[in-house]
Amino acid sequence: MRLPDFPHDLIRDQHAWNVTYAELAVAGPSTYAALRRRLIWLSCRIAVHPFWAADQSRAAWGELRRRVREAERREARRAGEGSD
Repeated sequence: MRLPDFPHDLIRDQHAWNVTYAELAVAGPSTYAALRRRLIWLSCRIAVHPFWAADQSRAAWGELRRRVREAERREARRAGEGSD
């Protein structure tokens, strides 16, 4: 199976979704509703992105999420190494 090349804006939106989801997990009452609206908005942007019109499989969606999470982990490790 050939792995898809994801557009930059789709990667950006998936990263924003991950960040928002993590913030929502610890949100207090004053920010919960705004974060929930942002998460829904990002979910819609990702779901209707033109990339998916090319008949991409469900596996591609999972691959997008996996690649973005891995990039976030690499970035966190790099940031941790620089703080010493």
